[in-house]
Amino acid sequence: MKDYGKKLLALRAKLNVSQEKMAEYLDVAFATINRWENGRAVPSKIHMIQIDELCKKHKIK
Repeated sequence: MKDYGKKLLALRAKLNVSQEKMAEYLDVAFATINRWENGRAVPSKIHMIQIDELCKKHKIK
């Protein structure tokens, strides 16, 4: 499985957005973004797809 925590952190850094703003965009709680980034949880399949699409759009591997 891909490391979505690292991808999400890189994506937020590139877009210069907070965990709160990313949570709003992905329609999840702030705590969910925090857990994904810290490896305590993994995104659902739908959220994995959203994160992958955003990373592809912004050229993040």
